[in-house]
Formats: sequence, C-alpha cells, structure tokens
Amino acid sequence: MNTKRIKLPYGISNFKRLVRDNYYYIDKTKYIEQIENNPEPYIFFLRPRRFGKSLFVSQLRYYYG
Repeated sequence: MNTKRIKLPYGISNFKRLVRDNYYYIDKTKYIEQIENNPEPYIFFLRPRRFGKSLFVSQLRYYYG
C-alpha cells in the first residue's frame, strides 16, 4: 500500500511559500471577483482564528503584485 501524505499549511500565512513548498490548498480566487465588485470602500474579514485570513491577504498580494 502506497499512501502519499498531504502537506497541510497549518500556521503558514505566506502564499508564495505555500505554492513553492507544494502544500495542499483550497483555491479561493473566486472571491477576488466578489471583492473587486464590492462597492464598499472597506472589506471586513470576519472569520474565526486560524481560518486563513492572513493567507488570503497574502494571496491577494501575489495576485495583484
């Protein structure tokens, strides 16, 4: 039996490192369009601790950078 372990990005908030080191990631780019189409000047991310807020902001940085 050959099983491959999935690398989970627990505690990683840098998107570049996540991609470079081949961590498992659920793509959230569909939310970028929702953010761009939002007429409000500020965006409020309401999520519990350790739910990927910093990682998503890092992803936005590399998406627009």
